[in-house]
Amino acid sequence: MGETLAVFATTLAAAALLMLCVWGLSLVKKNAGIVDVCWGLGFVMIAVLGFRLGEGYPPRKLLITVMVVAWGLRLSFHLLWRNWGMGEDFRYAAMRRRHGERFGVVSLNTVFGLQAALMWIVSLPVQVAQTSSRPDHLTWLDGLGALVWLGGTCFESVGDWQLARFKRDPANGGKVMARGLWRYTRHPNYFGDACVWWGLFLVAAAAPAGVWTAIGPVCMTLLLKRVSGVPLLERKLTKTRPEYADYMRRTSAFVPWFPQS
Repeated sequence: MGETLAVFATTLAAAALLMLCVWGLSLVKKNAGIVDVCWGLGFVMIAVLGFRLGEGYPPRKLLITVMVVAWGLRLSFHLLWRNWGMGEDFRYAAMRRRHGERFGVVSLNTVFGLQAALMWIVSLPVQVAQTSSRPDHLTWLDGLGALVWLGGTCFESVGDWQLARFKRDPANGGKVMARGLWRYTRHPNYFGDACVWWGLFLVAAAAPAGVWTAIGPVCMTLLLKRVSGVPLLERKLTKTRPEYADYMRRTSAFVPWFPQS
């Protein structure tokens, strides 16, 4: 238990330090949107620290670390490529207008500090899997978790690729993406993200104390569906894309399903 608490304390301090540094950089660049690029990298950092410090069953440690590193690096590099030269994200720009000169101080708590805490909570399945020495063999839950993670990663990656290709075509300017995976869910990237974390939880659930770490994927799913993901983005799109309201009526918001006629 002492070793587990030491890992928890170290990863929490590292997440807080990372976001403090990113906050300082955001003040220099006058762009709080850089926090999104560092979101995935923060999970990578926590996973690598847990792998080095945890004394869990080595194959399970390696499995879950590779899963997090692959997901986090892909997400961060995708966001870096997508946002390069685009200016500050509309969510942070709106906050900056609302708070004026106080935005720097406000963002330390409401953006960077909050994301550090969420990052640590969401990653609890990873940390528990890396610190638990039992069971000392891989189980069916490890295999199932890896499959769910792989499905979510592929779904998210394909959705991002399809949207990027759609946006590259000048003929699609101002139009709504409703092809490929986007025909069955309005947010294949968010759905894939949630699956990734439920897969990681299943790996952690193989450990004796892993079940309680369900708070991680629950938190991530709620963030994507109810807080910073779907609601904010769709509020913007309904104002800027006239066809989006009709797209919302016929297409599932999150879990893929056949579109309504």
